[in-house]
Amino acid sequence: MTKPLRFRVHVSEPFDFERENESADLYGTSVDCADTDADEWIVELESWFSFNETDYNEALVAPRYVGEHLSRVFDSILGFPVRIAHRTPDGWHFAMTGMLSLSPLPPEESDGPGNNDFDGIRPDRDPI
Repeated sequence: MTKPLRFRVHVSEPFDFERENESADLYGTSVDCADTDADEWIVELESWFSFNETDYNEALVAPRYVGEHLSRVFDSILGFPVRIAHRTPDGWHFAMTGMLSLSPLPPEESDGPGNNDFDGIRPDRDPI
């Protein structure tokens, strides 16, 4: 089984997302990134976020632009533009946009200050 990778999803739209939540940054993990054919990834969040007076603990991310692929997040420096969906009774609903980027482990889970990097985390390539 593939080890889940930790991501940061920065919500840029709606612009007032941070007003209802403690931050515009959502942190979570996904194993969907190991599937090179996956067009969308489910990110299981470390904490809840509120949207339209409902709480959610997972989000679906997909490329914001036609023809792009989420695996480009591994080559990006600042992040990769994504559409962000929340689950509704009828399925997933894309209602937000933002940036997806790799995130190091939280300080309480890392092995120390010098061992919190991204070496070898790209699932479709050999470790560096």
